[in-house]
Amino acid sequence: MAPPSPRVRLSLTGYLFIGYALLLTLALAATGALWFAHHDREMERQYTERVLAIARSVAHMPQIAEGFGAPDPAAVINPIAVRVTEATGAEYIVVADPEGIRHSHVDPRLVGLRVSTPPGPAARGEEWTGVQTGTQGRTVRAKVPVRSDEGEVVGYVSVGILVSDMETEAAAAFPLILGATGGALLLGAGGAWALSRRLRAKTHGLEPAEITTLLEGREALLYAVREGVLAVDAAGRVALVNRPAREMLGLPEDCEGARLDELGLPDRVLDVVSGADTGEDRIVLSGARILVCNRMPVRIRGADAGAVVTLRDRTELDRLTGELDGARTATKGLRAQTHEFANRLHTLAGMLELGAHEEAKAYLEDVSTAHARTSGDISARIADPAVAAITLAKSAQAAERGAELYISPMTLVPERMDAVLRSDTVLVLGNLVDNALDSVAAAGPGGWVELLVRVHPRHGDGLPHDLVEVRVTDSGRGVAAELAEEIFEYGFTTKASRDGERGLGLALVRQVCESRGGSVRVQPPGDDAEEGAVFMAYLPAGGGPEPGERAAAGGPAGEASGGNGR
Repeated sequence: MAPPSPRVRLSLTGYLFIGYALLLTLALAATGALWFAHHDREMERQYTERVLAIARSVAHMPQIAEGFGAPDPAAVINPIAVRVTEATGAEYIVVADPEGIRHSHVDPRLVGLRVSTPPGPAARGEEWTGVQTGTQGRTVRAKVPVRSDEGEVVGYVSVGILVSDMETEAAAAFPLILGATGGALLLGAGGAWALSRRLRAKTHGLEPAEITTLLEGREALLYAVREGVLAVDAAGRVALVNRPAREMLGLPEDCEGARLDELGLPDRVLDVVSGADTGEDRIVLSGARILVCNRMPVRIRGADAGAVVTLRDRTELDRLTGELDGARTATKGLRAQTHEFANRLHTLAGMLELGAHEEAKAYLEDVSTAHARTSGDISARIADPAVAAITLAKSAQAAERGAELYISPMTLVPERMDAVLRSDTVLVLGNLVDNALDSVAAAGPGGWVELLVRVHPRHGDGLPHDLVEVRVTDSGRGVAAELAEEIFEYGFTTKASRDGERGLGLALVRQVCESRGGSVRVQPPGDDAEEGAVFMAYLPAGGGPEPGERAAAGGPAGEASGGNGR
């Protein structure tokens, strides 16, 4: 048994062409039929008006009315009716009296005989039109009464034209109607073919099943990945956005179709998404999130079709990196202390070998006193071990770089912080001190940095929540007043080297502060020539406060620190 032949499946353009052609054929067939029916009715109306006009003309001829009073009416009326019949092309003109006796007819043998159809309303003085069958066949007829001078009905005129003549004339228009309909059908079929080809080009030759598969795959892909996906068209409108991207950028649900500049995106995010800032793995800040963006332009057949932007959230990664940097800083500080301890131990061993026992004893007492004073001062003022450790490590790091790190006498952290607040405080403190040490190193040797870390209690300072203040003052060159806001933007840096991710530290500080409802600002150098920049960061311990609370947060914190406690 032979296998069944494979079923031939029409393409999308084939389906559309056949569908359009069938619909067009049905529409044109209905139009042609209505056109022909209308033409037929119009012909019937015209023939009816024609016979009625002839009948009226004959009925109003004075000779006809006078002929009815003659001894032989047929001798007077018939010649007149024959001449009018020949002149008008009517099939017949019959003039009869009210009883139906003919006084004229195209067939002389029927003159004087009774008509084949009753006079009807014409004998009663009324006009009548219609179709009847008589001696000449089926005709369109009009019957008009003939009145005497006194208005009395003395007879009537019946005029008829064969229906077959009317049908012949109507049929003569059929080829024209058929030709016009066929021409419209051919033109429509050509248009349907062109439209189907255009649609095929628009769908890139994809069939419905393939389009459905692509759509299902796109939906599954967009909503299965954790990364954000944002697609924009060539006009800068959002063509597609999945839920992770909407959450990362804070976009509304109905953002698709809107222009990028209408969505209120941060300037840097807008630059990356629009393509103004090109490159791979661009870091942007959106609200409390740190995002990595990659923009891939899309070109279809050489034309710009927009771009697809992928977004990865690395907020938690950067927080962990900040904590790791803190641990590394502490490790470096311990390493520096170990190195310094080894040097001092070697010095002490040399003194002992030289027999300078008293000098060795005095040296040991000085070293112990200095170390105990530094660590004791930090531990007495800062009860949180992580904050104390990063402060001690930064002190050792400053000493290693030839600078001095002073702890402000106003520093006070009376108890341990919760884990999240501690992490944020360590990140802010570490970045601000690192920035200050860089500024001091650029200004030359002999620089200093003052650190203030203070927790303002919510009741003692009139605050609705505890507030952590981190203030870092340095002896560097300071920050110009016009850069006081720009310095916190991502990518801004005053460092000579711009390799890697520069300008992220202060941006992270502002992001952390603002995500908790706090703030950070820099105070340009004042009249004190020794003082450079002053960075002040405020972190509410209870999370983000209300707008009214945020204004109150700056008061006590701003007044908390006294001068430099060197």
